Amino acid sequence: MSTKVTKEEALDYHRVPNPGKVAIATTTKLETQRDLALAYSPGVAYPCEEIQKNPELAYEFTSKRNLVAVISNGTAVLGLGNIGALASKPVMEGKAVLFKKFAAVDSFDIEVDETDIDKFCEVVKAIAPTFGGINLEDIKAPECFEIERRLVEELNIPIMHDDQHGTAIITSAALINAASMMGKKIEDLKVVVVGAGASAIACSTMYKELGVKNLIMCDSKGVIHKDRTDLNKYKRDFITSTDAVTMEDAFTNADMVLGLSKPGTFTVEHIALMSEEPIVFTLANPTPELFPEDVKSVRPKAIVGTGRSDFPNQVNNVLGFPFIFRGALDVQARKINMPMKMAAAHAIANLAKEPLTADLKALYGDLSYGREYIIPTPFDKRLMVEVSAAVANGAVETGVARVKEFDLETYKAKLALMV
Repeated sequence: MSTKVTKEEALDYHRVPNPGKVAIATTTKLETQRDLALAYSPGVAYPCEEIQKNPELAYEFTSKRNLVAVISNGTAVLGLGNIGALASKPVMEGKAVLFKKFAAVDSFDIEVDETDIDKFCEVVKAIAPTFGGINLEDIKAPECFEIERRLVEELNIPIMHDDQHGTAIITSAALINAASMMGKKIEDLKVVVVGAGASAIACSTMYKELGVKNLIMCDSKGVIHKDRTDLNKYKRDFITSTDAVTMEDAFTNADMVLGLSKPGTFTVEHIALMSEEPIVFTLANPTPELFPEDVKSVRPKAIVGTGRSDFPNQVNNVLGFPFIFRGALDVQARKINMPMKMAAAHAIANLAKEPLTADLKALYGDLSYGREYIIPTPFDKRLMVEVSAAVANGAVETGVARVKEFDLETYKAKLALMV
């Protein structure tokens, strides 16, 4: 099944039959005068009054309980960079489509033409009552760290900058399985992260939470070490505790490299310095730092993942964010915390070990858990059940859910019916 598309095909997809990719649909009937009286005046006044008395009832009487905002200022869009708010709209509409198609979550894409942190946060806070959750998207580092931190602290709904945490969750799932497959303990791994932006920092934070102790981060100027005087506060958190100063030092006997940079930032010569069976994730898109065949030319036993759909082990955020918000919304979570993210990673990792269903075999052939298949495919419908349930349960167990009565198996059965 070819995934290659031409420019004209992509443009036609976005303008035919109607411009854009999303539209609004109603959920109640509006066919009679009585329906009109219920939907609008005078009937609408009653839920308004109830919500005024108890704001939590917005989850009962409005779409808030299943509505996510996809918000960007367009400063770090895919591989396109700072293209501005309006030009980012096709991506944000696309994110809304993925929410709906994969997890039955409704969403509005909102492009905010503002790069000032204070003003951007004020805009988001002002519109937040509309939504049950907020997916921040394509906001450049380091501003994205401060924006997310403020909104998480000041709002009482789940907020997640997917460029950071989505990649962290999916690669953590892949790391869990790859390390197990190679018979290595995560706490014994030497991990190199090439890139020091939003995703790299979030991934590194989560890897440490998983148990990684020896992590070396590299930015465009090389290894982040104690003698560097040009580091911002986010990079300083990842100053290596080793004596590594050069990229060669970093790669020598490394068990894993995560590339979140650009093509060519490390080479086959660097891979040749790694352990005999390394984990190599080259996630620059659309052109990875190294292609799988380049890695395999010097380390044939490597487990390789990319961000592309035309190679095995695609690290795709759609494995995570729709279902993370599904679970968070369903228990009316106040935030998305580390235990919820970790639960999602383990659920994704575990699902890869399950045999493929008949519909997946029709799409992908006879895949099975192994070096070419360490994380599930995006169209595995079981993600809806397993990841959403793990996240919801994590929210309940850590006390951030508003829902008081929660039964995990009952919830899983409900999700299975939605699939």
